[in-house]
Amino acid sequence: MLATSILFSALFAGLVATAVTVAIEKWGGLIGGLLGTAPSTIVPAAIGMYTVGGEDALVTSMSVVPLGMVLNALFLGAWIFFPRIFAQTPSPLFAVTVTSLAMWAIMGAVMLWSVDNFFDSMSETSLAAFGFVLLFIVAVMFNWKPQAAPKGSKSVSKSVLIARGSMAALAIGIAVWFSGQGQPLLAGLASVFPAIFITSMVALWLAQGPSVPQGAAGPMMLGGASVAIYANLAMWSLPAYGVILGTLIAWFGSVLGWSVPAFLVLKKVHERADLSD
Repeated sequence: MLATSILFSALFAGLVATAVTVAIEKWGGLIGGLLGTAPSTIVPAAIGMYTVGGEDALVTSMSVVPLGMVLNALFLGAWIFFPRIFAQTPSPLFAVTVTSLAMWAIMGAVMLWSVDNFFDSMSETSLAAFGFVLLFIVAVMFNWKPQAAPKGSKSVSKSVLIARGSMAALAIGIAVWFSGQGQPLLAGLASVFPAIFITSMVALWLAQGPSVPQGAAGPMMLGGASVAIYANLAMWSLPAYGVILGTLIAWFGSVLGWSVPAFLVLKKVHERADLSD
């Protein structure tokens, strides 16, 4: 059962992960970056965790997902500012990639330590709600002043897309494995490892230059908040209604409740600033 759940979750995650880069490339940073970050890899992750670890493991893992998405928002923010900082280095892309990943890893360790030592008295639902509020504040701050979000003019290579899907599949597979080993907090953090974000940024930079991923970072950050909403809903819907119906409730609730309204608001902001595609 554990091996089957890991394999299913990983394969599904890998398939859906490749779509985001294509979406950004085709529709530009605004549409692709925002709608392309609707809950995807978190769906097989949650299913796998619930199947392998049961309700308790699912609830604990999902409770740290919103905080994990805060880390991802800051990770994306680094891709807005770091290219300017490392512009004069021999390899700006390498410097930005390594620095942003190191930053995420350090913040992830601090987050897990904080959950164990400072937030242990909070209920899982309160922790998840707190994470979403914090994520909302960070995302709005980064999108308050919109940045140009151009479309790409070149295609991302198939080898990059394959590498991207493989990386996402590995991250989700590890997350489900952690859940099966009785490590729900690590599973929750692993489930939001920025595999989609890092591969999107690198692939788009290689194909288009730094301006396209910089323009997509803000919308991706705002769109990623839908994952936090999915986690909040899945904690309740999967145990209450089962895997299939519970997943549909959480997914449609997060997309209709966040992704679509956020896209409409951000689109209007870009149009007023004359930055629309």
